Amino acid sequence: MFLFKKIAGNVFDPLSLILMMSVAGLILLFGTSRKKSGKLLIVSSIVLLALCAYTATADLFIHPLEIKYPPFNSDNSLRSDELPKLVVVLAGGHKSGSGIPIISKITYSSLVRLVEGIRIYRMIPECKLLLSGGSGAGNDSSAGVMAQAARAMGVNEQDIIMETRSRDTRDQAHIIRSILGDERFIMVTSASHMPRSMALFMKLGMNPVPAPAGFLSWEVTSTGPGRFFPSSVNLRKIEIAMHEYLGIVWAKLRNQV
Repeated sequence: MFLFKKIAGNVFDPLSLILMMSVAGLILLFGTSRKKSGKLLIVSSIVLLALCAYTATADLFIHPLEIKYPPFNSDNSLRSDELPKLVVVLAGGHKSGSGIPIISKITYSSLVRLVEGIRIYRMIPECKLLLSGGSGAGNDSSAGVMAQAARAMGVNEQDIIMETRSRDTRDQAHIIRSILGDERFIMVTSASHMPRSMALFMKLGMNPVPAPAGFLSWEVTSTGPGRFFPSSVNLRKIEIAMHEYLGIVWAKLRNQV
C-alpha cells in the first residue's frame, strides 16, 4: 500500500500528467486516424504547462495550504511559561554520498524545517529537539542526517532526540505518539505540509503547537517583470501542493484524519 501511494503520487504529478497528455496526443496524431483529437491533446498540454508555470496559478494552489497556520512566535499564542519544552521537526528527505558537506545532504524542505526548529529551540530554555525521519536514501536516516547538521550548527548533542523508523507522515504521528504520549510539543514542518500533519497527529489525540516553515507563496506587493514570465519554480509549487491535496484525500479515504 505504501508503494502504491508513492506511485500514484508521481503519476498525478502535474508535469507527469502534462507529458502523458503530450505523448497520447502524438500517438493519436501520427499513429491513428484521430488526428484532431491528437492535436487537441497536444495543444491542451502546452496550454496547461504554460498556466502551471506562472506565479499566479501556482500560488492559487499552494497559498490556501500555507495560510492555515501562522508562523510561530513565542508571544503569538502562549505565555513563555506555557511554551512546550520539546520541538519536533519532521524530516523532508536527505541525500546520501561520501564527500558531501553535511548541510548539503539535507533537502531544501528538511533544511528550512531544521533551521526553524533550531530557532525555536534556542528561544525556549531547557528545550529538547526531536528529529523525525527514517531511511529514504542509503543507510542513513533523515533524522540522523539532520542531527549531524544540528550539531554542526551548535545544538547540544544531549538536547537531540531521534526517531529513525518512520517512512511517511502517518508513521511519524504513530511513532511520536508512542514516544511522547500526551506531552504537548511544538511541531515544525513545511507550511504546505502543516495542515495534513496537524490532522494526522490530532486524529491520534495529540495536541501539537504548529510552527510552519518554508513558505513558498507570499502576498503580492509589487509587479516585477518576473511575475509575467513562466518559471520552473512555479511547477514545483504546484507539484508540492498537489502532493498535499492528494495526501489529504488519501488520509480521509482511509479514516486517518
